[in-house]
Amino acid sequence: MSFVKIETPRPGVALVTLDRPERMNAMAFDVMVPLREALEELSFDNSVRVVILTGAGEGFCSGADLVDPGYLPIFDGIGVPGIARRAMKVLEDVISSLRDMHQPVIAAINGPAIGGGFCLAMATDIRLAADTAYFRAAGINNGLTAAELGLSYTLPRAIGASRAFEIMLSGRDVDATEASAIGLVSRTLPGDQLLEACYALAERIIGYSQIGVELTKQMLWAGLEAGSMHSHMNHEGHAQLFVRMTTRNFEEAIKARREKRAPLFKD
Repeated sequence: MSFVKIETPRPGVALVTLDRPERMNAMAFDVMVPLREALEELSFDNSVRVVILTGAGEGFCSGADLVDPGYLPIFDGIGVPGIARRAMKVLEDVISSLRDMHQPVIAAINGPAIGGGFCLAMATDIRLAADTAYFRAAGINNGLTAAELGLSYTLPRAIGASRAFEIMLSGRDVDATEASAIGLVSRTLPGDQLLEACYALAERIIGYSQIGVELTKQMLWAGLEAGSMHSHMNHEGHAQLFVRMTTRNFEEAIKARREKRAPLFKD
């Protein structure tokens, strides 16, 4: 039985659902390994323009599976330190896969995103939340570190250092209203409107050039790591010139505006 469901509810849109609601879609290996495989496969499916990630039931993802995290063959023959490191690498690969996807990934955060689930949400490109959602950096509550799976990198860049320090060190819940106010999510909506809002956003993105969207995502992530504005502008310039000189997209956009129609980008 697969605990990751993949659907195509709209043309160009893949809906990826963590599908173990009875365990709040916790990050057991039998959920995370199929998720990573699904993301890697979708990344090279050129019919998919936008990916939406959500959870089944009332939760997005509750983080570590406290019932049964599972076992993988890669753990055979090694001790606890090696198992721990390999287990963490499996989860880190999921986070990296989200960031490395060619398509933008929208998180439809339908409920609690706790611990690793918070990290998973922050690894997506765009986050929309139901009004029942909340976020908790739960590692600190459990006597561990709240810094895991990239959260101490992504969260300060999304909401600012002071807020990130306070949220991660206090271990408190951030509800959907506050998450929207501080920029942790783009928007908060009633739960029954969440997926439709994600589909509408995806449809708008799909209307643009595929290569233009892909490179914009890459430039945004690269900008978070850029050593200087000068070096990043150089990087951006090469991306812009690549699209401008190798496609007729710009000419099509100008022609479409003159003809008062939507452009049809063929890249």
